[in-house]
Amino acid sequence: MIALTADVEKRIREEGERAWPNECCGFLLGVLADGEKRAGVMVTVANTWEAGEQYHRFIMTPEDFMRAEMEARRQKKEILGIYHSHPDHPARPSDYDREQALPFYSYVIVAVRGGRAAELTSWELTDTRDQFLEEKIILWP
Repeated sequence: MIALTADVEKRIREEGERAWPNECCGFLLGVLADGEKRAGVMVTVANTWEAGEQYHRFIMTPEDFMRAEMEARRQKKEILGIYHSHPDHPARPSDYDREQALPFYSYVIVAVRGGRAAELTSWELTDTRDQFLEEKIILWP
């Protein structure tokens, strides 16, 4: 399970709409409390995948990870997950998403249909890296 603040949930949806018809991406920062991920901070990342492929791919560089890790440390938080959008596709991870993912992190996906945010889901990769399992999203203050 991952808990998102209402503001983070709203901003993920807005980022998806703003980036449409391309994918948006970024990090979710927060705390791990009693086995529950609580994300209250977003670090947006520019999708620098080549322009003609941004509608179905995003990239996060090692420098992006380092910047997010530094921000997490500054705020006494940790990276809990990654968010991105799926323009005109369901909010389900693709095979490409699975190949790039790491266990533990939550992968929050917002479907954006015709420029409007739709369903929002979260997924966690199994330790064997062979599949994603959907995880519940709850909102917290």
